[in-house]
Amino acid sequence: MGDNGVVVWTSPEEEGSFVGRAEELELVGAALLGSRLVTLTGVGGVGKTRLARHAVSLGLVTAGGGVAWADLSPLRNAEHLAATVADALGLSDHTPRLPVDAICTWIGERGVLLVLDSCEHLPGACRALVGDLLTACPGLRVLATSREPLGIRGETVVGIEPLASPDEAVALFADRAAAAGSPLKEDADAQLAATVCEHLERLPLALELAAALLRSMPLADLCVGPRALVDLPPRQPGRAPRRHDALRTTIGWSHELCTPLERLLWARLSYLPGAFDGTTAEQVAGRGPLTPSGVGPALAALCGKSVVMRGGGTYRMLDSVREYGRMWLAELGEEQAVADRHAEHVLGVTRQAHHEWFGPAQRDWYRRIDSLHPHIRLALDHLLATDPAAALEMAGHVAFYWVCSGYLYEARQYLERATRLVPGERRGGTWAQGLWALGVSLTLQGEYEAARLTAADAWHVAQPLGPEARGRAAYLDGLLHLLEGRPLAAAAVVEPLTVHARTAAGHGELPTAASAMCRLVRVFALTGSGRLEQARGEALGLRDDCVAADEYWTRSYLDHQLALIAVMEGRERDAVRHARATLEAKRHIGDAFGIALALDLLAIALADAGEPRAAVHAFGAAQRYWETVGHPQRGTPEMAPLRDHCQDRLLDLLGPTEYDTLLERSTASTPQALLSWAAGGGPLPGD
Repeated sequence: MGDNGVVVWTSPEEEGSFVGRAEELELVGAALLGSRLVTLTGVGGVGKTRLARHAVSLGLVTAGGGVAWADLSPLRNAEHLAATVADALGLSDHTPRLPVDAICTWIGERGVLLVLDSCEHLPGACRALVGDLLTACPGLRVLATSREPLGIRGETVVGIEPLASPDEAVALFADRAAAAGSPLKEDADAQLAATVCEHLERLPLALELAAALLRSMPLADLCVGPRALVDLPPRQPGRAPRRHDALRTTIGWSHELCTPLERLLWARLSYLPGAFDGTTAEQVAGRGPLTPSGVGPALAALCGKSVVMRGGGTYRMLDSVREYGRMWLAELGEEQAVADRHAEHVLGVTRQAHHEWFGPAQRDWYRRIDSLHPHIRLALDHLLATDPAAALEMAGHVAFYWVCSGYLYEARQYLERATRLVPGERRGGTWAQGLWALGVSLTLQGEYEAARLTAADAWHVAQPLGPEARGRAAYLDGLLHLLEGRPLAAAAVVEPLTVHARTAAGHGELPTAASAMCRLVRVFALTGSGRLEQARGEALGLRDDCVAADEYWTRSYLDHQLALIAVMEGRERDAVRHARATLEAKRHIGDAFGIALALDLLAIALADAGEPRAAVHAFGAAQRYWETVGHPQRGTPEMAPLRDHCQDRLLDLLGPTEYDTLLERSTASTPQALLSWAAGGGPLPGD
């Protein structure tokens, strides 16, 4: 409780304290109870996002199916809207369906609350998507923030105005001033602050930016400054209400108080979508007259003025501040140059990620590529229009990461578009890598016929390019044979490439990415053809190499095979151990498809080990993950009969009632909780 009776809330999901807004929170809560679509509207900077976040954190509406928050502010391309929502829902669809179809199928009857934050720059796409989702998913509720209503039948619009009372405005200003290191100390300060708040029409973002300026000027100067400001590009008539002038004035004042180099950095950084790191800022913005070494100090100065927000080792701009910078970037005529530098930087990052995929950096790269997703999208869209060969290279580099991170649909779309655009004279190693990545994407979507054609092209192109290109092509061909039940054919494809790899391993050489993939296919093929002892020996040898290289993706699938072999040989405790090792490795890199496979295998091993209740729980966990990838259950052919037989045994042993109760309890848990239990063991959640 503040000194003036205004309630100040603090939430771990929010940045800073939440001040006032009791009446608005009540309105939002009532609207969510009575309407399936609630849109918070208001000018930029009025606090729509913060209000939505706080309303969700308070649990103002029950969402038994969970809450998904989709931040749309980084999106520049409406084509990515549905995929962004699917990502927010935790989907990792491995089918050729459109993302909107995958979303509708997954939500189904679930009581999900979907928050769509910052819809104003994609009104048509948001309107169409929300309409489709509300029609197909009767339990879905949508909370949207936008400067204008979406215009959908049944929509409840809650208009968000600036802070209602002078006391709330002063409380917010005082809170942010204290955070800036300039707390209000006397009654006279409070009176001056009240004057500032009224000048800025109690608009929250304007107040926050003004409070940050206290780092560089006294409150008395701040009190009179906004009236005289001229550092504003002309506003087009009819584009924003008069109240928006308060925010534009405050942003313009911050701009006026920046040095010329800080202004230049502000403009260049405004191109970036979402969060960015210091290296990205240097590479994109560090050109004359702003040198790379000058970016750091200028960036620190912008943080001090609250133009750029810092947290968790990254930086970001608020939407209104970014929009202002984009206006100046256009005035400077630098949009194309900044876009080129951004794409060049992101391409360099993806090249490094590709080269370091097999090794100790792998775990970090999976996390980093996931966090860079908005940047990769933006760079790919730019390169498809300016340099399709570079776009194909980038998409080929990230495709294997994207498969594990749930972006399989996007990987396929970008790869198909790029392969159509690359001219014949540019087709070399990049073309081979792109075809390989496209073939993997098609295979994992179950499009085997199209994948076979692509695999044949990839094999042909790879022949003159060296062992790595040939090895990847062989892996793709072998993977297709495995999934279609031809283990002997898979072994024959990779055999010529694994002989040298096994010899090199015998001399202490660590495998390359392609040789490890081919050796992995051979292990699967040996298992599938019944040569279990040989498969176990080669799997253990390759696993040792992966441990020495501190690599996780290949290791996780080797533990999966070792668990499967142990099940087939009746070594149930070894099977449980290897299945859990698979899941522990997957925790480092994601891969919902691989997690679902491993959970099925863990369930079989637990049933064999005399733990039927735990086995059902593992099957329930697997079902939860299979739903996110869009398949009832998949894998190599030998898994299906083991899975079916185990489920029949558990039903006979426990009875349908207890089986269904355990299964329902498991599927009601979060994927994170299920994976944590499955990898680490211990009591069943809820026992």
